[in-house]
Amino acid sequence: MSDLSQVLIIDDHPLFREALSSALKLACPSVSSCEVSTLEEAVSVLEADRDYDIALLDLNIPGVSGFEGLLRLRTLHPRLPVLVVSGLENEQIIDEAITYGAAGFLPKSLGREVLASAIDVIMAGGIYVPDRLVNSQEVDVSSDKARIIERLLSLTPQQLRVLFMLREGLLNKQIAYELDVGATTVKKHVSEILRKLCVHSRTQAVIEVSKLDQDELFDVEKRFLG
Repeated sequence: MSDLSQVLIIDDHPLFREALSSALKLACPSVSSCEVSTLEEAVSVLEADRDYDIALLDLNIPGVSGFEGLLRLRTLHPRLPVLVVSGLENEQIIDEAITYGAAGFLPKSLGREVLASAIDVIMAGGIYVPDRLVNSQEVDVSSDKARIIERLLSLTPQQLRVLFMLREGLLNKQIAYELDVGATTVKKHVSEILRKLCVHSRTQAVIEVSKLDQDELFDVEKRFLG
């Protein structure tokens, strides 16, 4: 955890926030953590300071249900790794969290000592899951990336540009202005992007792209240029 500088902790239980903060300090005394209890507070913090290295997110926080919190963070800040730290730990939930773009899943039952290992894996570019799922998740992540790249290569160059602008959070009218095209044209591009990526919303499209690292995205762009 030597490269870790700032961590955002999102959990509505004060004692558990304190426990996570203490565990971080023990593992890396120089780390700075910010603790919030709601997603809105987290969004405000990240808007004011984008230099956080990782967010630790409890799925069950006030004002959100299911994976809404994770999806919103991944949409607004696609480059920020999110480690889900949850009391829910069945394999289906873990699988879904990774599918929706979480950089890892840490069940609260595993204890604080596992936190440093999970963050080390994520900061090194990996995906952390409980030991019993490591092998199957490694295979799934590899095949998932290959599938995403294949679908990205089915886009036209203009559709790829639109997708990258969606990833940056631009609205249709902003994309239309940047590309000097009509809003209707942008809507058609977005519809085709969703169809080709086999997703149902802009958010899901952004999450798919966020599963690839910068080198993989650069390689996709090079193939369009070549």
